[in-house]
Amino acid sequence: MYARLGQDRWHFQHGPIDLILEVRGAQAACERAVALCWQRFATILPELVSELGELRRPAHDRPRVEGAVATRMVEACAPFAHERFITPMAAVAGAVADELIAICHRVGITRAFINNGGDIALHLTAGEEARVGICATLDPLDKSRVERPELDGLFVVAAAMPVRGIATSGRGGRSLSLGIADSVTVLAVSAAAADAAATLIGNAVNCEHPDIVRVPANQLKDDSDLGSRPVTFRVPALPPALRAAALQSGRIEAEYWRRRGLIHAAAMFLQGDSEVVLAASESASIAQPTFNLRRLCA
Repeated sequence: MYARLGQDRWHFQHGPIDLILEVRGAQAACERAVALCWQRFATILPELVSELGELRRPAHDRPRVEGAVATRMVEACAPFAHERFITPMAAVAGAVADELIAICHRVGITRAFINNGGDIALHLTAGEEARVGICATLDPLDKSRVERPELDGLFVVAAAMPVRGIATSGRGGRSLSLGIADSVTVLAVSAAAADAAATLIGNAVNCEHPDIVRVPANQLKDDSDLGSRPVTFRVPALPPALRAAALQSGRIEAEYWRRRGLIHAAAMFLQGDSEVVLAASESASIAQPTFNLRRLCA
């Protein structure tokens, strides 16, 4: 499906891939970018399906793939694979967005973003910036892409920053999670890298409680790349100490990958509480119960 949503926005949908594309610049360049993105978009799902067997293998096994999007997935997960269990499927949404945003680099677009179910790839030329909203829960992301759910936070990515990808993971989204985070948002050099990191940080926001229900992944999705690993199915209201402990575990994970240079920043949410990981020179304003993040990495 291909639909125009406004002067600068388009909606692409093919099977489970559902995204919003926004391009700005000279009219001819914008029209060419959208046409080329649609042409490429139509080929992505068949390519991925043809290599699903390899893409569901653990990334440390070095899956052998040929497609451009599949290669992006494998490469995004490789830096994490020696220390954590991860499969290339953790980066699929971000890699699709990266593949299409690369087209915008080549045709003279001033500014563009591709939002693939909450995983966002950016193209920003000098002086441009993108305002990106955060939802503290993934539930709004299950709504129609045309709707604009109420945001719990906002940050701005400027062209001079080393950030071209934003991804959100956690319990309750389209994917399964080993952790209990309501959501984790990560900023990184690409959407695929942010997607992989958000998955791992979301897994790390975790604690033990007798009423947390975990179910083997393959009982929820028989073709899950997580196999029989227990994923989070239900989380009760947790006491403050356990929420703090779970978020601290996520913070430790995010700080580790930030020090390694694999992420730029991260924000984690759990039942009204939050944690933010930034570089020492950055600042964030957090107000509860509404999370308020402006110029997160300026």
